[in-house]
Amino acid sequence: MRNLIVFLAIIFFVSSCFQPEKKELIPEEITQNKKMEWWREARFGMFIHWGLYAVPAGEWKGERIPGISEWIMLNAKIPVKEYEKLAEEFNPANFNAEEWVKLAKYAGMKYIVITSKHHDGFAMYHSLASKYNIVDATPFKRDPLKELADACKKNEIRLGFYYSQAQDWHEPGGTYRDIEQGKSHWDPNLEREPFMNYIDGKAVPQVKEILENYGGLDILWWDTPIGMTEDAALKLKAVADEYPDMIQNNRLYRPWKGDFSTPEQHVPPTGLNYDWEVCMTMNTSWGYKWYDNNWKSSETLIRMLVDIASKGGNLLLNVGPDALGQIPDSSVVRLQAMGQWLQRNSQSIYGTTASPFFKLPWGRCTKREHKNGTTLYFHVFNWPKDQILRVPGLKSRISDVYLVSNPGQKFAFKFEDGDLLIHAPSVTFDPVNTVIAVETKGKLKVESNMPTLKDGKIYLPADFADIHNPGYGSQARVEGQSPKTVIKNWVDERTKIEWMLNVPEPGKYKINMYIKAAGENIMNLKLGSEEITEELDDSGNEFVLVTPGEIDVKESGNVTFSLSPEQGNWNEVELHFVELELIN
Repeated sequence: MRNLIVFLAIIFFVSSCFQPEKKELIPEEITQNKKMEWWREARFGMFIHWGLYAVPAGEWKGERIPGISEWIMLNAKIPVKEYEKLAEEFNPANFNAEEWVKLAKYAGMKYIVITSKHHDGFAMYHSLASKYNIVDATPFKRDPLKELADACKKNEIRLGFYYSQAQDWHEPGGTYRDIEQGKSHWDPNLEREPFMNYIDGKAVPQVKEILENYGGLDILWWDTPIGMTEDAALKLKAVADEYPDMIQNNRLYRPWKGDFSTPEQHVPPTGLNYDWEVCMTMNTSWGYKWYDNNWKSSETLIRMLVDIASKGGNLLLNVGPDALGQIPDSSVVRLQAMGQWLQRNSQSIYGTTASPFFKLPWGRCTKREHKNGTTLYFHVFNWPKDQILRVPGLKSRISDVYLVSNPGQKFAFKFEDGDLLIHAPSVTFDPVNTVIAVETKGKLKVESNMPTLKDGKIYLPADFADIHNPGYGSQARVEGQSPKTVIKNWVDERTKIEWMLNVPEPGKYKINMYIKAAGENIMNLKLGSEEITEELDDSGNEFVLVTPGEIDVKESGNVTFSLSPEQGNWNEVELHFVELELIN
């Protein structure tokens, strides 16, 4: 027995020596993690853009004004006194805070952020710092933010206020677009004052009001630091910092990071090494615009939420209520569809962390770590036609595989050629996103399936590409099923296509592309630090193999390969794959 005890003690000592060292968190990191815990678990929130701009709703004096509706004062160059008259018409008699909050809750949203004051300078609450507010200047005479705060508290929804701290087109000292380039305000009757007059006289007092009078905010969402000085920002930050548990975004001033970053109108192709939240519209405009019918489908929005969660981020999805205080029906039906999907699959979103896989051509992955293992949630957007789901590089032991929406539905599985194969011949699949849970034991082990050299070639398929679409404009997308996926609708010259890949050995690589070009196009191709340009002829309705040339790769390792349109020389291209062939 004594020998056995000594032996076990030695084994314990040796094994403890080989345990990976855990990073010791400093007190500031512990405090930050505690503050962000609820936000990281939430994953999904509602953004509300509501103000005087809901009255013209994108139209001024019978003319449809280009651009997003909440910028109509600037885009239509409406004089201050003329714009002020909109307050006399603004009477959102159908506003019901309880209905808004219940809609957000049904949709599966865990927090709401609403505009307390946008760039037009109009406060959507009862401000004592400026009479230009919804209680004092409109026939409505109610404080909707107070009603919303009460409804959020009742329904256990977190609340945040958006505040435009620098841009204020109504005030003589407020900033506006292109002020930093010396452009004058469009209203010649607005006599300009120093910026700090506005900061001290309106911005600081109003920020104090929204922080003190609404039961304690969970989020303060700053916006557009155009013309913002550090001195002004520090005055505002000092007020906000009196609430250490409140989360702030990164838009107070440059280059302040805040508590989270805010990609706008696009989803980053990969996760970020910082807390982040995508703010996204359902159509094009943030505020209500009566003729904006460019709606994203509920399928697109559900998959977008999953995509963001799989990269470790949050989605703040916008609604723009109209001048009567009603959320458009087109927004409501999409939120209801998202809520119905989440009711069946919520465990695969809330409280999960980013995918351990490089790419999954059929969908996305989120994960939840446990004491003795990990649950992987495979979100299948496109079921393979042979009904066998191939999971590349998973090496962990598996204890269970089941359908999240019906845990009693189990799946047969096996390992083959380094991949996990899940067999699902009798399942009724969700056409939007079927979620399969895979329970693993012990330490999670995943080998990367990043493209690398195989048989002298590096194959870059469409479904492995990261598509960098502009925030506003046409969106390129991947369509079809692997291995026949195609990047379509690549019509915007600002869109860049990019792959991450591993180059195991330096050398000269020949580029082959299988594409279809509408009209003449000029494309810039870049591998690592090397770049070439290719003119693409019209290929009609046929895909053709194009060989732009050769690129020297001087160092091995992970690099990016990108395709970018030549500005002013772009029509449309569809792309099936790119192949890099080592020739020496």
